[in-house]
Amino acid sequence: MANRSCIVGAVLLGLLPAGSALADYAYVTNQSSSDLSVIDLDRMVEVERVPVPGAPAGIAVAPKLGAVFTVSPDSKVLRRYGMPVGKPLAERTLDGGPIGVAVDERRGRVFVSDWYNARVWVLAADDLSTSQMLSTGSAPAGLALSPDGQWLATADRDANQVSIFDAQTLELRHRVTVGQRPFGITFSPDGRLFSADVGSNTVTAVDPVNGQVLGHVATRERPYAVAFAGGRGFVTNQYDDSVSVFEAQSLAAIATIDTGEYPEGIDTTADGRRIVVANWFSNSVMVIDPVSLEIVGEISTGDGPRAFGRFLSAAPMPSPGLAEQTGAPALRP
Repeated sequence: MANRSCIVGAVLLGLLPAGSALADYAYVTNQSSSDLSVIDLDRMVEVERVPVPGAPAGIAVAPKLGAVFTVSPDSKVLRRYGMPVGKPLAERTLDGGPIGVAVDERRGRVFVSDWYNARVWVLAADDLSTSQMLSTGSAPAGLALSPDGQWLATADRDANQVSIFDAQTLELRHRVTVGQRPFGITFSPDGRLFSADVGSNTVTAVDPVNGQVLGHVATRERPYAVAFAGGRGFVTNQYDDSVSVFEAQSLAAIATIDTGEYPEGIDTTADGRRIVVANWFSNSVMVIDPVSLEIVGEISTGDGPRAFGRFLSAAPMPSPGLAEQTGAPALRP
């Protein structure tokens, strides 16, 4: 696979426009080695590995803010980094059990779920100061903002529900029962909400406007997170070492793609041409073509890549001086 990755990376690099100043980057939290892998997806190489103490899990990129946010459950620290990633620009220790993170770029807000206290911190994106707290169901994990910025949603694992808030006013609008133990959560490009239900091996589709369940997708064992590309949904299955693929509109199953061991985080590049999966036990990320459903590359990471959240961004190329470096899960679902 390594040789194939190098060949594919070279081909993709050759397709970039001359003088291109942008590239797709993956910012992968490695929980077991307490660091962050920065991966150039156009060249299929890890360009930097940054220490992030406290076993980082949650990740949220904010390209419009030029920022990357990480959450370390062991040390309970939220950090803001710049792009390119260097030393933290801001840090904040939170009580309780911080795990998931999402960013409202247009309003300059950061949301962090508190696994132990059924709530969400609302913080300023610049200095990480707290503005208020939102109440959720038990054990909130994943967080997501809708593409139009209208909705904020949380996956309340132990309540078997999702909570949906008005992202402008932060008022609770719906609590919706989904499958068992929802963990990862995301919005499809058309604005529907999807939860990955690790306890029932399903994905649940919800209309955030009226709070109605629109249907369910059967997955393999222990679905963790969902991403969308090309009119299809992609679901990581932790215990099956695979990604389930379904038709986004009809929710019909399409295929199953074999991945590395224990896939967790999954995200889509800005142009929708690649799906990227973090493999916890394989210490790698895999790149999937959403049209052919083929694995087109695999890149090594630190130990225990989790990438829980939005971890892909089209961002300016880092400075030429950045050199490639070599280098116990917490709050598991």
